[in-house]
Amino acid sequence: MYKINDNYLKLPGSYLFSGIAKKVREFSEANPEASIIRLGIGDVTQPLAPAIIDSLHKAVDEMGAAETFRGYAPDLGYEFLRSAIVKGDYASRGADISIGEIFVSDGAKCDSGNIQEIFSLDNKIAVCDPVYPVYVDTNVMAGRTGTYDSITEKWSNVIYMPCTAENNFAPEIPEETPDLIYLCFPNNPTGSTITKDQLQEWVDYANRVGAVIIYDAAYEAYISEDNVPHTIYECEGARTCAIELKSFSKNAGFTGVRLGYTVIPHDLKCDGVSLNSLWARRHGTKYNGAPYIIQRAGEAVYSEAGKAQLKDQVAYYMNNAKVISEGLKSAGYKVSGGVNAPYIWLKTPDKMTSWEFFDYLLEKANVVGTPGSGFGPSGEGYFRLTAFGSYENTLAAIERIKAL
Repeated sequence: MYKINDNYLKLPGSYLFSGIAKKVREFSEANPEASIIRLGIGDVTQPLAPAIIDSLHKAVDEMGAAETFRGYAPDLGYEFLRSAIVKGDYASRGADISIGEIFVSDGAKCDSGNIQEIFSLDNKIAVCDPVYPVYVDTNVMAGRTGTYDSITEKWSNVIYMPCTAENNFAPEIPEETPDLIYLCFPNNPTGSTITKDQLQEWVDYANRVGAVIIYDAAYEAYISEDNVPHTIYECEGARTCAIELKSFSKNAGFTGVRLGYTVIPHDLKCDGVSLNSLWARRHGTKYNGAPYIIQRAGEAVYSEAGKAQLKDQVAYYMNNAKVISEGLKSAGYKVSGGVNAPYIWLKTPDKMTSWEFFDYLLEKANVVGTPGSGFGPSGEGYFRLTAFGSYENTLAAIERIKAL
């Protein structure tokens, strides 16, 4: 008789955003006249930039001719894209990353979930609290997190690093020593950031205790302040302790196109074993590569036209963030984020729980956000709004909330 992976049975409820989608769908069916504005999931709304569209069309034409047709992509990704990444994301910032340390994929979500496969189940993870659910859920599926306490909403074998208003929503080095440390800056969901000096402290700590930092930099394009690092490899010593995850979804609007990459330096080793080699083995076995036309689109992100057009798109979304932040503050809400990230993190009013406020906004204002408790225990009493809607919908949503 076959057996299932019963670690899946330990997962409480459905995936956060699947649960939200179900509630919104049920409300919409019961209230077909309601005009719902969605500021919950971090999905972009602006069309792909012209430079990217041009590149896609050209690549599609190439696939229609025998002499330029492409089949399977190279395991690590096409050299033209990896070279553009090295030059545009690392060399330009003084970070020492080579083409052989870049692994192209179909997005940071998959990589953030899959990267734990190259580590032993004996490793203990540390996560920010609140945190992007994928980090914890995929470790649950692997059997690394212990048992779940429904009262505290915590896993017994996970080190939680509370990110609260008292510490400016930035994690502090934990008392218990972790093996794997998940960090995301600019942060999802709180929109917080840390300075280069603060990140250097984490790098020094990881090297000192023999831990690996899994650094999610999916939102680095939204950084506006000079003292906030765009990559962990700006820090000295990061090559021996850090893996970086990057995405084209939020900086280039590829949520429906799918493209990302992971960086694993050759210097990152465990007892002489190269993590770069392990990930290359896993990548070659389980992944067939992002399509040629998509990788050509990714290359266009680094063109002069692409950079200029995407700078305008980022500014569009960050203007939405300003509208949300200023509008909520004027209505008396306590708000953070929205400066270096497209997320606004607000305190729920009148001691409402996160889900109570979700229902309140949906029913009274027909606005969808994300309950903070869905990101972890320290998210209770908070709520996330995203700046990825259209300007018109963003403005309308804030006016509805202010009118409550």
